[in-house]
Amino acid sequence: MGLSRVRAVFFDLDNTLIDTAGASRRGMLEVIKLLQSKYQYKEEAEVICDKVQVKLSKECFHPYSPCITDVRTSHWEEAIQETKGGADNRKLAEECYFLWKSTRLQHMILAEDVKAMLTELRKEVRLLLLTNGDRQTQREKIEACACQSYFDAIVVGGEQKEEKPAPSIFYHCCDLLGVQPGDCVMVGDTLETDIQGGLNAGLKATVWINKSGRVPLTSSPMPHYMVSSVLELPALLQSIDCKVSMSV
Repeated sequence: MGLSRVRAVFFDLDNTLIDTAGASRRGMLEVIKLLQSKYQYKEEAEVICDKVQVKLSKECFHPYSPCITDVRTSHWEEAIQETKGGADNRKLAEECYFLWKSTRLQHMILAEDVKAMLTELRKEVRLLLLTNGDRQTQREKIEACACQSYFDAIVVGGEQKEEKPAPSIFYHCCDLLGVQPGDCVMVGDTLETDIQGGLNAGLKATVWINKSGRVPLTSSPMPHYMVSSVLELPALLQSIDCKVSMSV
């Protein structure tokens, strides 16, 4: 790590600043209720939702991907077909998808303590939101949690040529803020994208949000720092800057 103070912090969005996984689970529970009460899919409802979850986890996006609404409605249509058989049911698939999506977005909230932390941090350093994913999906989440005003810039991977962990997207973020990679810290919950990307781009430090306390595999990218909550970040940044002062 270089001997300059931290000038900018890049934050991941999903499961770093907002509880995307929790919001998605709430959406699935609403769909299960719908399928069980309205369509009498007693045992099948959970199976369908589990299948959709697997399909969601295998998604990958690039700038020329098909419309996300079509892609995700097809996930539901395929899961219903695989579980129930019979004719394709696009109408039911659409009903499930939009219920899941709307419930999920309702629960994508930037907590008050996170807002307060971002507000305080921004008095000292520049803040940038760097999120992978489909453009429409990520912009809807950003709107839902109303986080725009807390950042100096927002970069969505699906709008760029490459996503995290490619160094190019990190260099783009540096250019937007007028800083060097050695001035920046990347904060995120995913070793393969957030941490590996920060390492690839030569950032000053990477901070892994490890809420579950799991031990990373030896083959995984190794973060410079590990915390259990994003709220631990201000104290960590202070200690990084103190090390710089002492070195100087």
